[in-house]
Amino acid sequence: MRVRLAYGTDGLVAELPGPPEYPPGTTVVVTPEYRDPVPDPRAALRTALRRPLAGPPLRELLRRGQTVAIAACDGSRPQPHRLVIPAILEELEGIVRCEDVTILLATGTNRGHTADEIREMFGRQVATSVRIVSHDAFDDTMLTWLGTHGGTPVWLNSLWADADVRITTGLVEPHVVSGFGGGPALVAPGLAGLETVLTLHDARRIGHPKARWGITYGNPVHDAMRAIAEATGVDFGLDVVLNRDQHIVSAFGGEMLVMHAAATAVARRLSMRPVRGFFDVVVTTSAGHPLDRNLCQSVEGLSAAAEVVRPDGVIIGAAECRDGLPGHGLDSEALSPAAFPRMLLDAVTGRARKTVVHSAGLAAADLAAVRLEHTDDVAAAARAALDEAGRGARLCVLPEGPRTIPYVEA
Repeated sequence: MRVRLAYGTDGLVAELPGPPEYPPGTTVVVTPEYRDPVPDPRAALRTALRRPLAGPPLRELLRRGQTVAIAACDGSRPQPHRLVIPAILEELEGIVRCEDVTILLATGTNRGHTADEIREMFGRQVATSVRIVSHDAFDDTMLTWLGTHGGTPVWLNSLWADADVRITTGLVEPHVVSGFGGGPALVAPGLAGLETVLTLHDARRIGHPKARWGITYGNPVHDAMRAIAEATGVDFGLDVVLNRDQHIVSAFGGEMLVMHAAATAVARRLSMRPVRGFFDVVVTTSAGHPLDRNLCQSVEGLSAAAEVVRPDGVIIGAAECRDGLPGHGLDSEALSPAAFPRMLLDAVTGRARKTVVHSAGLAAADLAAVRLEHTDDVAAAARAALDEAGRGARLCVLPEGPRTIPYVEA
């Protein structure tokens, strides 16, 4: 059975177990529901900005002389910056000057971006005409104290806090502990200081049974994110939902919480997929570049597999990890940005008997240091694990990794 796995930029084709070598039904491939892209993405974005689900159109919120801050996903998410940002700048034209606009890359605790990366993400015209700043959660001089909200001490980027008009632009897709990304995530953890990020992701919150894929209300992580965004103020939100080709299938604009709820409803319908029973072996990915650019991010793909693997089963992940672990490492014992993926990785390795990873960017020794095994061949590893499990064993394949929320039907 030939399956194309989302891996890096170009993908990875694997000849996975299937007939006649294995009985029919041995291998089950689970993918999100596919939606065709909107025929005119620029028109869809324009409509979201001018005919919002709640609140006034963006242009009606603007006044001459105001400063505007736009929060955008960083390079770890495939947000279509080259479409989204020009659509917003078009609405600002004639009212707000370009020099009064700042685009803030909501990095959370990820690394900042080089000038070349910013030009690649936004295009030369936007990159040279608008100030674009990578948020730095570790730089206290960039932060403003805004009180305690949702039980969380809140430090946010000062350029965001001081702006007259604040606009979030997000990509709504499943997230392993906050339910779905986009919306309030662009404020916190996206533009938050380290203390805020670590509190949002402390053991109490991410250990809660509702801090998981697909749940936003009653989820203590997302509840706190939402409380922070609401208390500190967002004037307009613009979220998109993408298909596997990273093309826009829906765009939502307006009052942030209303439009984000509508976007998550669509993303939930596309991503949640029921399966029959647990599996002996699960092959997963981290949805390809940029989501699999390092192992910290790729833990989400392994976590998606953990939802449907037997306690004594095997998880096999394919993640390019061109940036390595990354630099701060998953094996850090200190309380750091590594603590969050470390907890997730511990949960994954505790669930499965063995977790194996295929990665061009990581050596076997790198993976062994974080208790993961290495394979050069995903298909061979799947066959070996399936054969070891014995007669009647089943294999689940998640070609798009964490863009799928598999769950076992009751």
